[in-house]
Amino acid sequence: MGGETRRRCGCSKEDFLPEESFKSFSNYIGALKEIPSRFKDRVLSRSLDSRELHEVKAQSQHEMKKTLNWWDLIWFGMGAVIGAGIFVLTGLEARDHAGPAVVLSYVVSGISALLSVFCYTEFAVEIPVAGGSFAYLRVELGDFMAFIAAGNILLEYVIGGAAVSRSWTSYLATLLNHDPEDFLIKTDALAEGYNYLDPIAVGVCAAICVLAVLSTKGSSRLNYIASVIHVVVIIFIIIAGLCKADPANYKPFAPNGPRGIFQASAVLFFAYVGFDAVSTMAEETINPAKDIPIGLVGSMVITTVFYCLMAVTLCLMQPYSTIDVNAPFSVAFEKVGWSWAKYIVAAGALKGMTTVLLVSAVGQARYLTHIARTHMMLPWFAQVNGRTGTPVNATVAMLLATAVIAFFTKLDILSNLLSISTLFIFMLVAVALLVRRYYVTGETSASDRNKLTACLVLIIGSSVATAAYWGSGTTGWIGYAITVPIWFIATVCLWSLVPMAREPKLWGVPLVPWLPSASIAINIFLLGSIDRASFERFGIWTAFLMVYYVLFGLHASYDTAEIAAANREITKGASIEEGTT
Repeated sequence: MGGETRRRCGCSKEDFLPEESFKSFSNYIGALKEIPSRFKDRVLSRSLDSRELHEVKAQSQHEMKKTLNWWDLIWFGMGAVIGAGIFVLTGLEARDHAGPAVVLSYVVSGISALLSVFCYTEFAVEIPVAGGSFAYLRVELGDFMAFIAAGNILLEYVIGGAAVSRSWTSYLATLLNHDPEDFLIKTDALAEGYNYLDPIAVGVCAAICVLAVLSTKGSSRLNYIASVIHVVVIIFIIIAGLCKADPANYKPFAPNGPRGIFQASAVLFFAYVGFDAVSTMAEETINPAKDIPIGLVGSMVITTVFYCLMAVTLCLMQPYSTIDVNAPFSVAFEKVGWSWAKYIVAAGALKGMTTVLLVSAVGQARYLTHIARTHMMLPWFAQVNGRTGTPVNATVAMLLATAVIAFFTKLDILSNLLSISTLFIFMLVAVALLVRRYYVTGETSASDRNKLTACLVLIIGSSVATAAYWGSGTTGWIGYAITVPIWFIATVCLWSLVPMAREPKLWGVPLVPWLPSASIAINIFLLGSIDRASFERFGIWTAFLMVYYVLFGLHASYDTAEIAAANREITKGASIEEGTT
């Protein structure tokens, strides 16, 4: 009992680097010498549904509690999504890029998000584990691609939480009749964009952390209550705002043309980030086949309708050029003479951002937990608390990182970088779904595999070319006349020439391969509208991930896979022996 108590109260090396490659310095040097062969093994290896559902999940020692139904998931979905995006970025993008046509930007982003929701839903139903897209990519695209996606998933959650935390401070200032910058601490010692410190955002992250580690069902109840209040406030904004509508404010409708609409759409995709957190709760869902499709698709449709109505309302209330970028809806009511309404709006926005942070905290911890189960991250993060049934270590670590970023970094820097990571991951999930439907190891012929590969290369390549042509700023149409038909022909060839290797068992994406292919194209196209500086930051982060993977993640996951394979052989041998005796 004494040894067990010490185990619970402290940590040992086995919690962090238990693999054979890290047992001694000589072992580590030997592992580094095997980098080429190990890297090849990890690139080519693919997991199985059954391994993710049983072997990998067992690494957490305790089961997560199955307490959620479709009603919980709908409110989790809305709570995860409706927050800083609609309440802050709508004003920023309407003023700087899209004008009143920001509603079309939300439609484009909503379509892209809905296509991604379909892909996520099929995976979440078939592989209901806490790892979300990381687990899906491990099964279909292999360990290495899953790790690159994992790093960006974690970045997505940290940056998203930081952005919402900063916005929380802005709306609190509005509620208390202060300018948003009144609650920030300016320092000249840091670079522009990182020199306005936000201690309130740090405090919000700490409070959310406490709630997230206590109970998933408790978080669900709190999210439900807060989301109901939030929806009431949104309906109030739409009805009250339209009472003060002036159609003259809708002219000019699209001051920067299609380019402004799509540029805003790429940034406003941030407003839809969070629904993937619902897929990480599949492991805690009572009936995944029924609950997940209703919860994910239902929450996304409702959210998109709300977003479009709110965007229309804001731009009808005042000229787009005069919209406040920090608290657009609150200030809009003040300008039309309803100063009292800004307090309702600010309170509703704070409620919404709180639920976004809460659901994000729940989702990001489950991603890190499943990644750590594979030992690509330290296995200490995989531990699930036996009493609360929640991943306490992962939750605290992720929210600590979120608080640090939120303390320093401005919203516009965060939102662009977040959109890159999110669009990249959603594109990979759509690719993985096509691989899942059209390729099964040991069953798909070499000819069909090669045709699938060629079609995917053409779909992705033509989409990248379309995005690059758009991003170059060229006004002609000749480039699109080449790239779009290539995408269409490649999708037709995939549909007509490659036989489907697997049908979904419980729930499937309709119109395959068209919907996943369209998801790939739209996600990549929106990437072409994001600024260069954000891509540079994305490149630096990806380079850091590669260094970490080569030095640590590769060897830890390789050793873990070798042990798991040996255990399967032992189990198989024991089963055969038992069957013959």
